[in-house]
Amino acid sequence: MRNKNFKKVIISWLALISLVFYGFYFGLEKYYSKKRPIDPLEIKAAESMAQVEKTIFRCQQEKGLHPEENVFDPNHTGLIGLENTPLTTTLGNLEAKRTTTNPDLAGLMVYLFRQAGVKKNEVVAVGASSSFPALILAVYCAAKAMEVELLVINSLGASQWGANNPEFTWLEIEECLCRSGFIPPRLLGFSWGGEDDSGDDFPEDLKMKMREKAAALGAIFLEGKNLEQKVSERLRLYYQAAGEKKIKAFINIGGGFVNLGTDSSVLELRPGLTRVKKIPPVSRRGVIQEMARREIPVIHLLNIRGLVEHYGLPWDPQPLPWPGKAIHGKLNLLEKRTLLIFFATYIFVCVLSGFLLGFIRKKLGQRAL
Repeated sequence: MRNKNFKKVIISWLALISLVFYGFYFGLEKYYSKKRPIDPLEIKAAESMAQVEKTIFRCQQEKGLHPEENVFDPNHTGLIGLENTPLTTTLGNLEAKRTTTNPDLAGLMVYLFRQAGVKKNEVVAVGASSSFPALILAVYCAAKAMEVELLVINSLGASQWGANNPEFTWLEIEECLCRSGFIPPRLLGFSWGGEDDSGDDFPEDLKMKMREKAAALGAIFLEGKNLEQKVSERLRLYYQAAGEKKIKAFINIGGGFVNLGTDSSVLELRPGLTRVKKIPPVSRRGVIQEMARREIPVIHLLNIRGLVEHYGLPWDPQPLPWPGKAIHGKLNLLEKRTLLIFFATYIFVCVLSGFLLGFIRKKLGQRAL
């Protein structure tokens, strides 16, 4: 009889603990998952990106490329490339590429600029891959809305469904922006992209054509021999272009070899405004780690699913939401580490309670004797 009563006490006590912890969890979830206040510049950036996508689509039509027939781009953004071309460097995720064409990504970039402490007329360095042309445009539109100065270095090779159409590379997109009156940011240079950023896998006639186009845009090609030299060359260009101004943030777009480096710790970086915890040796260090070493905030735009889930934006929306509609969704900031600590504390309290109740029962039993 006593054993049955004791079991009831334990079950009731554990149920009470579970109820208390559930209340705490609900409170944390409500606190961390909340809507962000409306920022007019976020909406302005999103509207600008929606307009730019129409411009890019129209430029492709003018070149006779028939973007309306691209089955991979049902939203007709002009920013989804082809599956395989001579410019394709790696495999790509089509849904991720389409997700980045959401104009609200430009609004999110305004938010991330503010989170990084970037203000009007300040300088931000950008290391981009043509694998995500829509993300590059999102950064452009955010910078334009905030009147932030961008210093851009872009690699021209692209993964599947990026800007990998040899007839409409990122160079043509830049040219299209200039003709339309959208003044693009300052281009410091281009590289080839791909596994080692050498461009060895690209056809020579295509490389020659791209060199000529880059020269017409006033940009140079970066040709460092190894990772350390390539990183050093980019940093020199960024700081030379910034002059007396301080670089307030670095934005990485895509999985470029030189920006990420070769150290496996880069895989631990969460998307968005991130914290670089490990600075690897120079021989494995990318631009991201070098900027972090210099205490410059890093915005990491990769792992697109993680990015949109973290900041409350839709995955592969069809049709695209009206600009500004989804920017102010909930922020999912309750991190896995917090949840693990919370769960571990719950288990610890339950086990400790069991021991305490057993100890009390034992003492009471001894007194009864």
